[in-house]
Amino acid sequence: MSAAQAEFPLTTYYDASCPLCRQEMHTIKRYDWRDRLRLVDCSVADFDDPVARQAGVTQAEMMRLIRARDAHGLWFVGVDVFVLAYRATDNRLVAGLWANAWLRPLWDRLYPWVARYRMPLSKIGFTGLFNRLVRWSAARAHRRSRSCQDGLCRLD
Repeated sequence: MSAAQAEFPLTTYYDASCPLCRQEMHTIKRYDWRDRLRLVDCSVADFDDPVARQAGVTQAEMMRLIRARDAHGLWFVGVDVFVLAYRATDNRLVAGLWANAWLRPLWDRLYPWVARYRMPLSKIGFTGLFNRLVRWSAARAHRRSRSCQDGLCRLD
């Protein structure tokens, strides 16, 4: 199943114990004005999600690579989760970067490495740099989406 066929809301299982993961997910959620994202911290010791358990998705898998489940119960892993999360907030710029056909092979190889080393990357400041880009792009997308309401667009 491709990310293009997903239905919202999207339940995203992320590692809230990781500063990079937590900051990115909370920044995305801050701009989720249509409430299309559900964030679930899968890092807690007593984590148990009956739907994930029934689907055979383990906490260890969720902690290794980000996972999400759409409204129809379809599961997504890694880069597809980021594409969907940014699409949920109408952040076309960042969603487009993650989904770009030319860049996608790079992201598919790079993301598992970033996920594996997310804690050390958080310690060296990668979190702050990346978060600034996400906040700027999310605010831009939010302003754009709010300029068109009820089928009418304002041209400020």
